[in-house]
Amino acid sequence: MMQAEIWGCLVVTLLCGVSILPKKYITTVTACYLLVKPSQEATYACLLPLHILVKWKALAHHILRPRASGPLEDLQQTSKTVLHEYLQYNAFGLNFVDMASSSAFHPHSKHTIKRSWWKESTVYQIYPASFKDSNGDGWGDIPGIISKLDYIKSLGVDMVWLSPILQSPQQDMGYDISDYMDVDELYGTMADHDALIKGLHDRGMKYVLDLVVNHSSDQHPWFQQSRSSKDNPYRDWYIWRPAKYDQDGNRVPPNNWESAFSGSVWEWDETTQEYYLHLFATGQPDLNWENPKVVEAVHKVIRFWLDRGVDGFRMDVINFISKEPGLPDGKITKPGFLQSGVEHFACGPRLHEYLQGIGKILLEYDAFSVGEMPGVHDTKEILKAVGQDRGELAMAFNFDIVDIDHAPEGKWIPRPFTLRKLKEIVQKWQTFMLDNGGWNAIYMENHDQSRTISRYCSDAPEYRTLSAKLVASHLALQSGTLFVYQGQEWAQKNVPRDWDLSHYKDIEVLNHWKTILRDHPDDKELQERTKKQYWLIGRDNARTPIQWNANDRYAGWTTSDPAKKPWMDIHPDYTTWNAEAAVADPNSAFHYWRKLLELRKKEKDTLIYGRFQMLDMDHEDICAYVRTADDGRRALVIGNWKEQVVHWTVPKEVAELLSDEHILPDFKNYKEETLFKTQGGKTTITLRPYETIVAIG
Repeated sequence: MMQAEIWGCLVVTLLCGVSILPKKYITTVTACYLLVKPSQEATYACLLPLHILVKWKALAHHILRPRASGPLEDLQQTSKTVLHEYLQYNAFGLNFVDMASSSAFHPHSKHTIKRSWWKESTVYQIYPASFKDSNGDGWGDIPGIISKLDYIKSLGVDMVWLSPILQSPQQDMGYDISDYMDVDELYGTMADHDALIKGLHDRGMKYVLDLVVNHSSDQHPWFQQSRSSKDNPYRDWYIWRPAKYDQDGNRVPPNNWESAFSGSVWEWDETTQEYYLHLFATGQPDLNWENPKVVEAVHKVIRFWLDRGVDGFRMDVINFISKEPGLPDGKITKPGFLQSGVEHFACGPRLHEYLQGIGKILLEYDAFSVGEMPGVHDTKEILKAVGQDRGELAMAFNFDIVDIDHAPEGKWIPRPFTLRKLKEIVQKWQTFMLDNGGWNAIYMENHDQSRTISRYCSDAPEYRTLSAKLVASHLALQSGTLFVYQGQEWAQKNVPRDWDLSHYKDIEVLNHWKTILRDHPDDKELQERTKKQYWLIGRDNARTPIQWNANDRYAGWTTSDPAKKPWMDIHPDYTTWNAEAAVADPNSAFHYWRKLLELRKKEKDTLIYGRFQMLDMDHEDICAYVRTADDGRRALVIGNWKEQVVHWTVPKEVAELLSDEHILPDFKNYKEETLFKTQGGKTTITLRPYETIVAIG
C-alpha cells in the first residue's frame, strides 16, 4: 500500500473529524477502498476508530486553517503524528506499531541517507587495562596495544576506540578523569600515545578517544578548587546544593535521585557544608554545563586532542550533561526514598544546544563521534542528537537491547530475554533511522556489557563458536556503524560461574552487594538471585585480561619476567580459547568476523545503506531479516537462537534466495548441507541449534 493511499484514508477521516464530511463517510469510503484494494495493510490503515476523532478534530482545525507556510506538509506531518499516537492504542488487538514501522508503510526511505566514511566503518573497542601488559606491572598499557596493531588490522576494522587512558585515580577504571590533557602513567606517556596514533594511521586505521565530560574526578584541580570554599571562582563549575531537613530536623539530600552505583547522588562536603551532585561514584562529581566556562573548557579539550591527531570521540553518558532546572525529585517507582530520577537528566532542556556546540568543532575536523545515551527510549529524542542535518553527533549507543533482560526497576532484577523483544527493537531502530536520516551504532558488547554468547545464546563448548557466528551475522549485516569489542571476535565468554565475589572488581557490583547485605542480610534467596545476575550481565564479564595464547599462566597477556599478577584474574579456559588459536583455525569466529567485515564493504549498497525488514516478528526462535538495495539486490540473514532444531516456513517474498546460487557458504556456521525443501508452494528450512545462514542475490 502506497503512502499516498494511506494519507488519503487519513484525510477522509480528518475531514469527518471536523464535520466537513459526515462520519458515516468513513464506513462508506473505506469499505469501497477495501473492495478495490484488498490487503492487510489497507485494512489496518482504514480501521481508525471513531472514538478518537474528537482528539483529531482540534488537530485538523489547526492544520487546515490558513497559514503562512506549507499547509500540505503540515497536514502530512500532523497526520503522521496522529497516526502514530493512535497506533499506540493497539486497537482491535492488531500490532499497529509494527505495521507502521514496516516497509508496507515505508516502502522507500523518506530521507536520502548521506554517505560518509564513518558510516561504512567498523570500530574495534579496546579496554586498555585488560588488553596487553608490556612491562609486567599487572596493568594493560599503550605499548601493549601498539604491539597488537597488526592483529587488529588483520581483522579488517577501520577504527580503534580506547576506553579512557587519561590521568585518573581509577575509582571507575578511568571514567573519573583528573587531567583531561595528559595520559595516565599506568598506560604510558604522551609519546606512547602519539606513537599509537601514528601506528594506527600508518595501517590505515583511525583513532577514537573516550571523552568523559559529564563528570570529572574529585581529584581534578577544578573540583579541588570548587570544594575549597563557596566563593572560589570554580565553585559553580560543579553542582552544589544546600541540605534539606526532615520533620525531625535530620539532614537529608536535596532530592531523591539514586546513583547508578547505589546510594544517593548527593555527597555531603564538610568543608563548605553543602552537597555536590554525582550521578555515578562519589569520586565522579558532575560538571555544571550551565556555566559557560565549563563549556569553553570542554571545547578546549576537544580541540587539543583533535589537533594532536585524534580522529573522533566516544562520548560517555553525553545525554546527562543537561539537567532539568531545579533538579526535582524523581517519580516514585519503587519502595523507599531513593528513586531513579533519570527523567530529569537523561535529555535535559539544553542538551542539543551543548551538542551543537561540540558538533561545530567536529565538523571543522571531519571528526567521528558516537554518544552514549542511556535512559532514552524515544526514537525522536535520539534522532534530535544524530539526525544527519542536526549538526550534533554522528550516532548514539541506545540501551534498548541491553536493557531487555533486566527489570525497569534496576539492572540487578532479572527479566527473561525474549527473541521477539529483540526483533521488535532491531526493527524499530533500523527502519526509523533509515527513514528519518539518522544513523545507528550497532553493538551488543562493550566494557559495560557482558559477553553475548553467555547472555543470549550458549557458551557451552559445543555451541560456543556457533553462537559467536550467529551473533556476528546478526549484528554485522544490519545498517549502521558496527562496533566489535575486544575478545568478541574469538568468542570470549563470561567469567566462570563458580567465581565468588572476591574475583569481582567492578565498583557497580561491589557497591550494590554492600546494599544487599545491609538491607537484606537474611534473605539468602535474594542474595543468590542477585549473584546470578552479576554473572549474567555484570561489567566484569567484559574486563578479564585478553587471552593471547596458551603458553603460560598469564596467557601471553604479559611477556615480562618476572611479572606481577594481572589486575584481574584471567579466565581459566585460556589454554583452549585464545586469540592465537582463533587466528590459526580457519573455521574460528575470528575468521568469520573477518569475512563478514569484507562482505559489508563489498556489498555496502545493500548491507550498509539498504532498506531493512524483519521477517516473522512473532516467531520465538528464529530471527530473520532482509536487506534491500535501491537496485533491488537483497540479502537474507537467518538465525536460530535456540538450542534445538527448528523448522521454519520461509516467507514467499524471500524464498527464492534459499538456493545454492544465493546462499554464501563462507557464512554458514555448520559444514553440513543446508536443509530446506519446497513443497506445495511453501519453502521450509530446518535449522540446527544456533545455525545461521546468509544469502545474497
